[in-house]
Amino acid sequence: MIRVLVVGLGQMGQSHAMAYASLPEFQVVGLVNRSDVALPDALAHLDIDRDFDAALARLKPDMVAIATYSDSHAALAIKAMDAGAHVFVEKPLATTVADCQAVADTAARTGRKLMVGHILRHHPTWVALIAAARAMGPPYVFRLNLNQRSAGPAWDIHKALMQSTPPIVDCGVHYVDVMCQITDAAPVEVRGMGLRLSDEIAPDMYNYGHFQVIFADGSCGWYEAGWGPMMSETAHFVKDVISPQGAVSLRAPQGVGSSDVEGHTAADHLILAPTGQNETVRTFADSPGHQGLCDLQAAAMARAILDDHDMSRHVNDAVRSVGVCLAADESVRTGQTVRIA
Repeated sequence: MIRVLVVGLGQMGQSHAMAYASLPEFQVVGLVNRSDVALPDALAHLDIDRDFDAALARLKPDMVAIATYSDSHAALAIKAMDAGAHVFVEKPLATTVADCQAVADTAARTGRKLMVGHILRHHPTWVALIAAARAMGPPYVFRLNLNQRSAGPAWDIHKALMQSTPPIVDCGVHYVDVMCQITDAAPVEVRGMGLRLSDEIAPDMYNYGHFQVIFADGSCGWYEAGWGPMMSETAHFVKDVISPQGAVSLRAPQGVGSSDVEGHTAADHLILAPTGQNETVRTFADSPGHQGLCDLQAAAMARAILDDHDMSRHVNDAVRSVGVCLAADESVRTGQTVRIA
């Protein structure tokens, strides 16, 4: 059994903890958070520690799950792996490429498994999209977005996230990771634009942005993300991959709001449109919801540990995804195209 310590008990941290509590491969042995929070029944028997270092030393977990704010990910992950624990860390892996690489290097040095919370890797509809797109062959056009018309508590969460990370970085790493899984070519150039649409966020932060990325095989991608009560629900979900051989797309369930966490990954129709042929539609009636996806991701982490999976491609893609999104942020702030070495 894998003894796991969960750090960070916000929306994602509690979902991950519930996944570990529900699977026989795991035992949740500890929780760490900066403040008290209401816990679901499955976790209510556990105390909440304030001090990560003390909890890590006392509990000596087999695995640490990190779901704190992005700027703390690298330090916590490195401490956990140096203490002998495998690590699951929410995306983005870190807030600088150097920190991402330091985490990746620590995983290689210690031999610990490192998984980043790119949850779309475990969604059956997204897995099918990636396989269908790879079968078409490059070069590709990627058209992806995730806009969220957030208000009330959802807007409060977004404002807290934007204290350190703009939307095109926080969410963008998911979709650049999808691009990297489809094309094996390296990203070489990024161009970004963004705009601050609210006085409720810091003067140097923007809550709407989009970027274009060019790959070494000629593929090009577009990603767009906006958060806030001023965003539109119209066309908030665009998921298309196009090649000379045709197009493959995802369609979201009807009636799911853009700021609903269930809508962030929801996709129950895969649309195949080969060049010169009619479209065909595959439906995924059992498409998992948010907690179901966390359960699938936790099961994948268990297999990685117990079956000794090679995580190097996964980790390299995670580092690369952060690099692209940070280059996009640099381009937004400087107005210049950014070349990626």
